[in-house]
Amino acid sequence: MQRMFQFLFLISLAFISFPVISQTAATTFKPTLSSPESVGMSSSRLKRIDENVQGWINSGKTNGCVVLISRNGKIIYNKAYGYNDPGKKEPMRTDHIFRIASQTKAITSVAVMMLYEEGKFLLDEPVSKYIPEIEGQQVLDKFNKADSTYTTVPAKSPVTIRQLLTHTSGIGYAQIGSDESNAIFAKAGVTAGLGVEKGRLLATDMKKLCKLPLMHQPGEKWTYGLNTDLLGYLVEVLSGKSLDQFFKERIFAPLGMNDTYFYLPREKFNRLATLYDEKDGKLEKAPERIEQNGVFMTDYPKMEGTYFSGGGGLSSTALDYAIFLQMMLNEGELNGVRLLSRNTVRMMTMNQIGDVDFGDNKFGLGFGITTEKGSAKLPTPEGVFEWGGAFSTSYWADPKEKLIGIFYRQMWHNSNYDAADKFKVLTYQAIID
Repeated sequence: MQRMFQFLFLISLAFISFPVISQTAATTFKPTLSSPESVGMSSSRLKRIDENVQGWINSGKTNGCVVLISRNGKIIYNKAYGYNDPGKKEPMRTDHIFRIASQTKAITSVAVMMLYEEGKFLLDEPVSKYIPEIEGQQVLDKFNKADSTYTTVPAKSPVTIRQLLTHTSGIGYAQIGSDESNAIFAKAGVTAGLGVEKGRLLATDMKKLCKLPLMHQPGEKWTYGLNTDLLGYLVEVLSGKSLDQFFKERIFAPLGMNDTYFYLPREKFNRLATLYDEKDGKLEKAPERIEQNGVFMTDYPKMEGTYFSGGGGLSSTALDYAIFLQMMLNEGELNGVRLLSRNTVRMMTMNQIGDVDFGDNKFGLGFGITTEKGSAKLPTPEGVFEWGGAFSTSYWADPKEKLIGIFYRQMWHNSNYDAADKFKVLTYQAIID
């Protein structure tokens, strides 16, 4: 009997000393194409995407686009439609590189949270602890349209890092923001960060930004602004590297995102998708310079730039961005490379703005988040995280269905604004499991 008790005691120690290892592995991701049926989707129902996209092309609503859908880490749809240059009959290709503009924000937010995990800061610390130029922030009170002069009142509390990640700091946007922020930023020489002259640095403009007024008291509203550009500068301050270098070394190279850049290498210039503009209901190639409360150069990815806009400067392929999103769906890990822990991803993809108004949905740390109320309007369920870019690119990632959707076009003005939502409908209706 004593030997039996000794044996049981030793067995119990073994279970205490050697914890059970989970057999659940993160979903791998391969660029090869799989059949829709292998992941519970219908090939025949997905053809409705082809019919709709071709209809948009035939009606002149778009010149062409790239669509990518993956489920359970398997790409089941990766198609290019129409023409990159209809005049030359140059077809759109799945490896075309697109200006993804504000889709850059998610990548910058991941970079910030990687540094958060290293203990560099806490989310509710004031930004001024690391970027002293923002100390003593003022809030816009009265604005004179005639000469862009204004008066201010002191901020009731300092801007925090969490507020930058959630766009609740009160920082407005240059060039594409409100009349007040457009005018104030233009007068100060602060831009949205695209196509600025060579030699100009993010640090210089962000220090200027820190001295300009907030559009409202910190934390009181959601205002789309240069928050993520300032976060990009924060990454530079905390890491000691340029944002471009940090992205390459810490995110792009480890994940195998080989076609994502602030400024393209010359050998990839021919893969940059042509940008179009819609005027009077017709598409035409966008001019070299677009006037938008200032000027930006439309072929900025081909510049030898030194300004790295964390809010909008990247260009990428649909495949590269799918790799990034699969890492997020995998709770921070992909193909043996871990960038974030699962609880940090959980924080990034949950409501971080409380009761602050954001329509039917909410905002996390760098992503729009679908709520139960929002899920009643489209098939995307609660918990989907998403965003898009100013040149008609969009994406979403669905943790419940393990689904990624990417819809890339290159248009500045675009009246076919509901195409991205229709793409969601066309994708979800093809789920048959």
